[in-house]
Amino acid sequence: MIQEIFSFLESINDFIWGHIAFIFIIGLGGYFSIRSRFFQIHRFPSIFGSFIHFFKSSSTPSNTRGIHPLKAFFAAIGGCIGIGNIVGICTAVQIGGPGALFWTWVGGLAGMLLQYAEVFLGMRYRIKNSEGSYDGGPMYFLPIAFKGKWVASVVSFLLCIYGVEIFMFNVITNSISVNWGLNPYWVAFILLVAVILVALGGIKRVGEVCSAIIPLFIALYLGMGIWVLIKQFSEIPAALSLIFQGAFSPQAATGGFVGSTVMLTISMGLSRGAYSGDIGVGYMSVVHAESNTSHVKRQSALTIIGVFLDTFVICTMSILLVLLSNHWKSGIDVSLMVQEALGVHFPFMQFFMPFFLFLLGYTTILTYFVVGIKCAKFIAPRWGPLIYYLYAIVSLPLFAFVNPSEAFLIMSLAGAALLILNLSGIFLLRKEIEFGLD
Repeated sequence: MIQEIFSFLESINDFIWGHIAFIFIIGLGGYFSIRSRFFQIHRFPSIFGSFIHFFKSSSTPSNTRGIHPLKAFFAAIGGCIGIGNIVGICTAVQIGGPGALFWTWVGGLAGMLLQYAEVFLGMRYRIKNSEGSYDGGPMYFLPIAFKGKWVASVVSFLLCIYGVEIFMFNVITNSISVNWGLNPYWVAFILLVAVILVALGGIKRVGEVCSAIIPLFIALYLGMGIWVLIKQFSEIPAALSLIFQGAFSPQAATGGFVGSTVMLTISMGLSRGAYSGDIGVGYMSVVHAESNTSHVKRQSALTIIGVFLDTFVICTMSILLVLLSNHWKSGIDVSLMVQEALGVHFPFMQFFMPFFLFLLGYTTILTYFVVGIKCAKFIAPRWGPLIYYLYAIVSLPLFAFVNPSEAFLIMSLAGAALLILNLSGIFLLRKEIEFGLD
């Protein structure tokens, strides 16, 4: 009975991501690309220069409202650069075939400007709060788009559901307990305590943690990945051929790979890519709204760098690793694909990768969690945070011991609902969005 329910939900999820989300992401992202003359491409060097400028002015006076722009940036990408880049994205290729990566790229290119628009509106309609910072996000700009306050409560509730990251909690618990031989109940308990303790410090504390962890992860992961690509350089053209051929034609079943239609390939590529990069979810605008900068366009443009790192660098590296090692069709668990691919060239990956996944998943869980707290407080200032904490304390350990695909499905459905609401609102407010760096 339960399996039938999840199969039904999976079919709904595939339909939404393969049809509705496809229209939203490609249509609205394409519209913004044409209107801005592909701002995300031709202004990328200037955007990167703006990122460096923020680095040079990394100190923030103690009496300044909000947090430093880079702290907001790292807190935001702490939510999107994580286990989704290593495990979640591999499910796209395992189910949809290598061609799914192409549609992840397409979604990422369009998603750059969708995230820009989301953050732009979040900062434009943000308000000052009593904690010396700002509150912003879809709960503030969607009521203007839909001309009704009801949507603020709906999107806040969905972000509360999305804020309790059951999929990544599941992957971390299983990875550490299996690889290190630890009691999974103790792993889940310690991880839950670690999340709650840091989350109490808000987005500022999360930004500090992510600023330390994310650059280290990017350097280590890309260093190892590039080494593997150099060692197997002659096989890269064949892998790229699989990607481009599979994007537009059904792929035959091979080994553990069950075969794929083009629509399923598109669905897997867009849904896993959107989940990994958090395209259209809305949490990005909540985090970036706390930036102390008055340069709305510059802060919004930082999201383009985040999507570039997430989709075109890290997700691409993960997929190339599993394609070159042929683990995408081996039938092994997706949580082990990248680990096994790297393990051919590096020793002790069974010890290193769980630690890797812990750091990445921890930053993602933290970011989502503090956004969920803000949304719960928005719904019910007095009791909302307490109810949210109770929900998290029950849900995270509960979903730590189910099939990872079932946990991912819950997150994917919540993300799909958020994407439809947020991108509909962005479409209605599209004339208010300005692209630039001034």
